[in-house]
Amino acid sequence: MNDTWGFLDTEVHDATVNMALDELLLNWHGAGKIPPILRFYQWSDPSLSVGYFQNVEKTIDFAAIDHYKIPLVRRLTGGSAVLHHDELTYSIIIAENKSYIPASVREAYYVLSKGIFEGYANLGITVDYAEKIESSKNRSAVCFERPALYELMANGKKISGNAQTRKQGVLLQHGSIPRSFNERMLFDIFHFPTEEIRTRKRHAFATKATTIGQETAKQISIDTMKNAFKKGFQTGLNIELFPIELTSDQWNEVYQLAETKYSTDEWNFKHHLRSV
Repeated sequence: MNDTWGFLDTEVHDATVNMALDELLLNWHGAGKIPPILRFYQWSDPSLSVGYFQNVEKTIDFAAIDHYKIPLVRRLTGGSAVLHHDELTYSIIIAENKSYIPASVREAYYVLSKGIFEGYANLGITVDYAEKIESSKNRSAVCFERPALYELMANGKKISGNAQTRKQGVLLQHGSIPRSFNERMLFDIFHFPTEEIRTRKRHAFATKATTIGQETAKQISIDTMKNAFKKGFQTGLNIELFPIELTSDQWNEVYQLAETKYSTDEWNFKHHLRSV
């Protein structure tokens, strides 16, 4: 690619701020106010992000959400629900008209995931690309249960989850790089036809998904992950990164959008009714 992007590490914030910032980075880049961005972030509490079109009433067990005190937030991107817990999350904001950004969503996944591929290599984890598409009847409300084409696999198990959208000529891709899973919490917060099916799926999850902790059998720090994946994006995408910081006015805009959109029931729980 031979390009220069800004690098933004916003560390730990709540779910509403994390999603508001991704949206505003897209808007600011579209308006020419900021360069292409690679952002790293984390979540202040275990949080559930649901896809843009996902029917939360159909898929999510709200009693369990209340029990675990898990915030729920709707993403701008599609796909299945992700429980963000012990992970590093990334987002990429880049103009669609860049010569190295394919028009196809799947091909763009492939190109941009090279940074994640190299990041895992820096941690000593060998990954491969998923090369088949699950049929629609096999889709799951749980993100890490099934890989999409070109998502990354380690020892035949999904090791990262990604989602993408394009608006105003700008591509936003963000994704979860898990250090560990809490399988019980994950499967408790979704609806299943019976408890037997819930238990069976939870037990089978270990054969479908994996984490950095499982693949390395080590306690890898978040800082080590950040260093590995920052270098991975630089080498995998052939880009230079320079640090940027948000202004106080920009942060105020983030907090306002978090409150007026991403904290509201209208967006988080009723959005799919307006989108189908």
